[in-house]
Amino acid sequence: MENKMFCFQCQETAGCTGCKVSGVCGKTPQVAHAQDLLIYVLKGLGVIANHHQHSCGHDYCDFRKSVHAFVNDALFCTITNANFDPESIYARIEKGLEIRDTFKYRVTNKKGIELPKLDVLDWHCAREQYDEKAQNVGILAESNEDIRSLKELTMYGLKGMAAYLEHAARLGQADDDANEFILQTLGQLVTCNDTDELTALTLKTGEWGVKAMALLDKANTTAYGNPEITEVNIGVGNRLGILISGHDLNDIEQLLEQSKDAGIDIYTHSEMLPAHYYPRLKQYSHLKGNYGNAWWKQREEFEAFNGPILFTTNCIVPPIANATYKERVFTTNSTGFPGWKHIPVDANGKKDFSEIIALAKTCPAPKEIETGKIVGGFAHEQVFALADKVVEAVKSGAIRKFVVMAGCDGRMKSREYYTEFAKALPKDCVILTAGCAKYKYNKLALGDIGGIPRVLDAGQCNDSYSLALIALKLKEVFGLDDVNQLPIAYNIAWYEQKAVIVLLALLSLGVKNIHLGPTLPAFLSPNVAKVLVENFGIGGISTVEEDLKLLIGE
Repeated sequence: MENKMFCFQCQETAGCTGCKVSGVCGKTPQVAHAQDLLIYVLKGLGVIANHHQHSCGHDYCDFRKSVHAFVNDALFCTITNANFDPESIYARIEKGLEIRDTFKYRVTNKKGIELPKLDVLDWHCAREQYDEKAQNVGILAESNEDIRSLKELTMYGLKGMAAYLEHAARLGQADDDANEFILQTLGQLVTCNDTDELTALTLKTGEWGVKAMALLDKANTTAYGNPEITEVNIGVGNRLGILISGHDLNDIEQLLEQSKDAGIDIYTHSEMLPAHYYPRLKQYSHLKGNYGNAWWKQREEFEAFNGPILFTTNCIVPPIANATYKERVFTTNSTGFPGWKHIPVDANGKKDFSEIIALAKTCPAPKEIETGKIVGGFAHEQVFALADKVVEAVKSGAIRKFVVMAGCDGRMKSREYYTEFAKALPKDCVILTAGCAKYKYNKLALGDIGGIPRVLDAGQCNDSYSLALIALKLKEVFGLDDVNQLPIAYNIAWYEQKAVIVLLALLSLGVKNIHLGPTLPAFLSPNVAKVLVENFGIGGISTVEEDLKLLIGE
């Protein structure tokens, strides 16, 4: 049967080979084609950038920065579960073509540089032809399986990196060189077809991924302080509420500030949970607690919440037809869904959330779905403050091993493995986590080791950078030559493209023997997977019992 679409960028892709009829995530062939075509536009911008380096001239630098901002937003909107609205993606395609043609004019007419004759630089067509055009330039346009695999691995790393850079930019932190790396790498994915060069480019993407995560860490901690150990309420109060999901801390700050006198409470959902750990955000007394679990349970939890929901980034699950909550969901930034109100940002980076606040006042209070507290806030500075205690616990044998179980959660039944693995871990082992993977075990009563909780939650997926810093600090404290000599095992769950850049970043830091699950990425060809296994010790998961023997020695 002829493919209606093709996408294999997430862990849940159909049959672990590719979604060909519709996306498991819920995206239609129309949306898939729109995203493929938007990526093709970005590659054209990259080709132009590779033929012209930075120019002195403020006017040109400002233009280049506007290209960077557009590219990061466009890449972000193609991440799994971010944008299901074809109209908003079409608008980006058309804006991108306008930018591309302006870019071409500046390079050829003003600078006298001759560009190659490539379709990616010249094509135009009407919207009615977008689907047809996309099918000719999408993932399968590259027929060589290994080259396709390396290009997509790099592309997904770029998507994750762009997401982190966009968050940092919204907090006033930017790295022009990192942005330029993304832009130029997009061009190289058009012109480079050598497996050795593409392999090197993939690893280079990991190096820049470390820098992007460091920048976002700086942006978050400069704006909101270093995360602190915090108990977060998972029950509800009696007041009306707004639920905010996603990853963008600037958005929750603006919402908290605008709603502070409105008589309503703000609840975090899924990856927004770590907002509770930041001192500046904790000062808002109406930041009430965290509601629910990871992104994939949102259909039932959003119905129970009763109030409005704001998506700041990816992790949208399309609602079923008779869902009542779909009339009270809002999106912002790179997200979108047909029929949902989108909150724009003005020229000063400000958003008007008054419509959401007004709607909250007309809705019932949230229904309580659980009670209790969960503890988090173990980012690098907080763990460094506990370093002496941690080191002593390791030296005394009280802590035998740390297990990094960061990454993503998801709806597949096979992911119950991570809950069972956490339960089965010996009581002298500590879990280091970041990302929504934590929801598989962060509500279990796993206890502590001499006052050190057995689940140390550093925060969001981008806060995997904290886990890397903790590992490097322990390497220094113990006087080791190699980070892989530490008593740390890696058993990571992945789902989408931000997990890909985290993986590439860890590889660039020299971390080996990382186990990925519940399946290895479908976009890894057998030959590319072999390289990762042989050079970095990448592996999959098996059973809890077998993996405990392999990773812990049980």
